[in-house]
Amino acid sequence: MSDVNAWMDLYLQAWASNEPDDIRAMFTEDAVYYDRPNTEKPWNGREEIVQHWSGDSADQPEDWTFEWTLLGQDGDTAFVQGLTTYLNGDPTYDNLWVIRFAKDGRAREFTEWYMARK
Repeated sequence: MSDVNAWMDLYLQAWASNEPDDIRAMFTEDAVYYDRPNTEKPWNGREEIVQHWSGDSADQPEDWTFEWTLLGQDGDTAFVQGLTTYLNGDPTYDNLWVIRFAKDGRAREFTEWYMARK
């Protein structure tokens, strides 16, 4: 069983810093990141995840707040509900994440759903 709290701390640190090493610390080398379910082009491998995450459109830490709750965990899979509030006029998003962990606690697969509030 993985420590979801520790992984979420890493996630928030990486989101705030956009530093490649912070992002790499969360994912296995062969991890797959689905930026939406059933996407035709998931981010494959840790380096592609870093590239997409820290690109030109990366969020800046002063632009958002995030709250989350662990909905449940089944073996190596965790389910997280989040609320992303953008402070720069962008929408607020409800989030649902499915995180599949490797034995070392890093994510080997990450899928996110996000829905803008009206």
